[in-house]
Amino acid sequence: MRCRREIPKLASAATFGVAFVICFVLGADRAPAAPDAPVPAASATPDPAPTATAAVRPERLSIHAQITDTQQYHGAFPAGYSGSQSLTPNPDTAKTVDATIFFGVRLGKGTEFYINPEFDQGFGLGNPPAALGQMYNGTFGVAGFVSAEAYKVGRGSAYGRIQRVFVRQTFGLGGGDPQAVAPAINQLGGTLEPANLIVTAGKFGVVDVFDTNPYAHDPKNDFLNWSIVDMGSFDYPADAWGYTYGVSAELTRGASTLRAGLFQLSATPNEIEIEHQPLRQYGAVLECERRTNLLGGHPGAVKGLFYADIGYMGAYADAVALGAAGGTLPLTADVRFNKHIKAGAGLNIAQEVAPDIGVFARLSAMNGTWEAYDFTEIDRSISGGVSVAGERYHRPNDAVGLAVARNGISGPAQQYFAAGGLGVLVGDGALSYAGEHIIETYYKLGISPAFGLTFDVQRITNPGYDTVRGPVSVYGLRYHAQF
Repeated sequence: MRCRREIPKLASAATFGVAFVICFVLGADRAPAAPDAPVPAASATPDPAPTATAAVRPERLSIHAQITDTQQYHGAFPAGYSGSQSLTPNPDTAKTVDATIFFGVRLGKGTEFYINPEFDQGFGLGNPPAALGQMYNGTFGVAGFVSAEAYKVGRGSAYGRIQRVFVRQTFGLGGGDPQAVAPAINQLGGTLEPANLIVTAGKFGVVDVFDTNPYAHDPKNDFLNWSIVDMGSFDYPADAWGYTYGVSAELTRGASTLRAGLFQLSATPNEIEIEHQPLRQYGAVLECERRTNLLGGHPGAVKGLFYADIGYMGAYADAVALGAAGGTLPLTADVRFNKHIKAGAGLNIAQEVAPDIGVFARLSAMNGTWEAYDFTEIDRSISGGVSVAGERYHRPNDAVGLAVARNGISGPAQQYFAAGGLGVLVGDGALSYAGEHIIETYYKLGISPAFGLTFDVQRITNPGYDTVRGPVSVYGLRYHAQF
């Protein structure tokens, strides 16, 4: 057992602040004018980036809505063994439905308020109940899980929640003529000065602000796999639905944007309840973005991200040692005695190569000593792919994408799962380790600008990092409508 040790909050805050200043000074002082952002080839959502200068009357009230129905199926696949958090080797299907209303109102100059009530139903693929009457055990079996539309909680009947409620304050800092901002979901139309500071506070998703990518970040319109739409090793603070309380700041000068944020972790890893006491358990995130103008003037962006989770989390090695000493299965919940810092970093690249073709890549890694806290068991990940808009073949609302991902875990994590430990998403009861290999492709049939039907296929080799399980193919059908 380790001695209890509190980490000084002022020291961690000071380190974060110094990194903030250094990043901005290096990246923003002599930045050229920012080019247009890469256009999402696969999303029907209006581009939120500022457009050319224009006189636009500020939008006072915004109301949008969406509904998404995602059905996935996999057939039988070989499995040397299975555990309680394995993907079943038998044929299985699962479905999720979510409907969201997006309200926004302008409260004053630069001040906006948003609230997003949502209704959800269904489960992600996982381990079906062993007996009639038991609840489906979903969203298990693959670290790079196959549906970002599936939450870590599931219900057979519809239920409602307020997923986001936040205030956004924008400060204009000059830098040239105001640019037009198109109306969009959770974005009031209006104008924005090229140099600006945007502060967001309340309940929202960390990845609403950080790690965005125009070609792979919207599971309602493009890819579905968790380790393709986000950095696989970005263990960002979130509840079981992917939201938390916090504050973020985005400072834009020329072609550079610096983002920083503080967010509450879950009260305990992978739980519904968010930590109630501010800065008792929290995550700090810093991201530096540099917009580019490469390949004959095509827009792109490079983002470097750093994060640190500060909270009570168990070490895999401690859990294995305690389990071996007591003759029981290892459990990280039994060794959460001390507060620790788990740090990680990543690189996010987006580049338009033609007006209707974009490529993307993400590379991320984190300290694999400690258990996964709020995302998934991925300690290192690399992903990338291509997205093609339908204009190329006279289908302006269509899109096609192809991506690959490879995920891995640390040595201590391998020992923990080999000894029968359970994590956030994986746990086969044993482990014959190899990295997860994922390939995903989709075709979005845009019936109209507001409605799309997407066919998705994923091939996962070594699901849950286990060579004796799989490979497995997962087929998906997604309906999405928004206005």
